[in-house]
Amino acid sequence: MKIETNKYVTLEYDLNVGEGEELELMERATKEKPLEFIYGTNSMLEAFERNIGGLEEGEEFTFTLTPEQGYGEYDDEKIIDLPINIFEIDGKVDKEMLFEGNMLPMMDTMGNQIMGSVVSVSDSAVTMDFNHPLAGEVMHFKGSVLGVREASIEEIAALFSAASGGCGCGSDECGCGSGDDESGCGSGEGGCGCGSGGCK
Repeated sequence: MKIETNKYVTLEYDLNVGEGEELELMERATKEKPLEFIYGTNSMLEAFERNIGGLEEGEEFTFTLTPEQGYGEYDDEKIIDLPINIFEIDGKVDKEMLFEGNMLPMMDTMGNQIMGSVVSVSDSAVTMDFNHPLAGEVMHFKGSVLGVREASIEEIAALFSAASGGCGCGSDECGCGSGDDESGCGSGEGGCGCGSGGCK
């Protein structure tokens, strides 16, 4: 069975970022903790899906995605200083939440949820970085297809139900690439193949 729209796909892979010989392992999906997603449902990067479309169980893949195909170039304008009082709960700042590198769900002026990373904290302000964690990175994927099967109606319905509820794997606004190397891309738990719909 080939990978095509509405097929339930299971992958193992290594994701390295960088160029030349200076590559860094960013994420690993294993047989024990694979990436699982429904192909063609906008839960993964379009370029990611394009590179695995048509493959069958047991086939291997190796491909590279540029920043343009992934999460765009790093944008310095997405680093913003916010007044510390907006992080108050019941009049107190939760200092266990505000530490360097922590990913926090925030709301933009249009009411959309976006993820931001804490850069620094002072007595009066918090500096947040709203770039996707993989913005500006060249991503190198190498892995194999563990399984391909028909997705059930229930699985497809659950996917769209979850996506409408907020953060889903697939967008640059959620926790894809959150640093949890054990989590699978597109699984809703973070991941880097995520592109636009699930953490979207």
